[in-house]
Amino acid sequence: MRIAIVAPPWIPIPPPAYGGVEQVVALQAEGLTGLGHDVTLFAPPGSFVPGVHFRESPTEVPDQIGQNGVEVRRLNAIVDELATFDVVLDHSSPEGLARVASAGRPVVHVVHGPVTGACARQYRSAASRSRNVHLVAISDAQRRSAPSVPFVAVCHNGIDVDAIPFRPDRGGYLAFLGRMCPEKGPSEAIAIARITGRKLLIAAKCREEAEQSYFDREIRPQLDNDVIWMGELDRHEKYDFLANADALLFPISWDEPFGLVMAEAMATGTPVLATARGAVPEVVRDGLTGFVRSNPADLVPLVSRLDEIDRTECRRWVQEHFSSHAMSTRYDRLISRVSDELVRGQRVRDAATQGPGRRLVSAAPAGALSARIAAARTTLAIDG
Repeated sequence: MRIAIVAPPWIPIPPPAYGGVEQVVALQAEGLTGLGHDVTLFAPPGSFVPGVHFRESPTEVPDQIGQNGVEVRRLNAIVDELATFDVVLDHSSPEGLARVASAGRPVVHVVHGPVTGACARQYRSAASRSRNVHLVAISDAQRRSAPSVPFVAVCHNGIDVDAIPFRPDRGGYLAFLGRMCPEKGPSEAIAIARITGRKLLIAAKCREEAEQSYFDREIRPQLDNDVIWMGELDRHEKYDFLANADALLFPISWDEPFGLVMAEAMATGTPVLATARGAVPEVVRDGLTGFVRSNPADLVPLVSRLDEIDRTECRRWVQEHFSSHAMSTRYDRLISRVSDELVRGQRVRDAATQGPGRRLVSAAPAGALSARIAAARTTLAIDG
């Protein structure tokens, strides 16, 4: 099929540094192309995925994530072209979904963020307005958090495990990797490291004003020889950073819809110590690939038990459940299902327009249909 993938407009695909959604989009585009689809990626300048057609959109990368006006203007400019594809795989915001759906094509919309309040209402409205909108959750936890939202499937995010180095031995520090904001738990990670007497290395996205303000106020004063700020890392630096750690600390205080960094850490062999919020219990298998507890304080005694975790099992778990191949296969099946539903729906609508008592010949079983065609041909021959 001809598939259009609409990426967020904020960061090139794949991302040069931070960008979990953008990383997923790149792997989707590559994976679906590898499965035989003709994929066109609508993404910011600087994007490139081998074998994938590219449409530059927008012409400039916004300087801040979440500028909805930029996104809507960008979608207005491409909606006519989206109407020429068989299926649109959409990663826009809830506001952007309405513009993508207006193209009139089947839309598989991936919901990346929390689904609460106004966001949940927008998704319910979009699904009720158009039978062509199909909402996909990225975790069971995300789906359960919004029972009124009509998700059609859960497709876990995936990573390119083969591109991630594996280290069978423990390194010499604890690691924190993410965005610089309180809900991600950098301050809690520092507390865990202090109590256990372990060195902590912190790498995080810290570009926006709110992130920098939080860092200057809460984190910078706690830095010393045992708590070290690494800044924002590129992809290869990130994987080395994770591979050489004893564990990734993930003491979040919000319901993370997925948490790609946990899968990345485990792919390197590094176990995860995390709080049981959102999708964490789905991504980390407690006692096998790390430890999951209800609050950060309960993670403290588990730092001394990291030798119990087999780093080979960490990687095997990710390869089996969160690989890019597994993700692409799930989306391939979903897109095929959506396409089949569209064809069946069109047949029903066509039958309805033929008037009462009429039905489509194609509704008959394949064998019966062949027999009826042969009989018709025989009748025509006799009449002639």
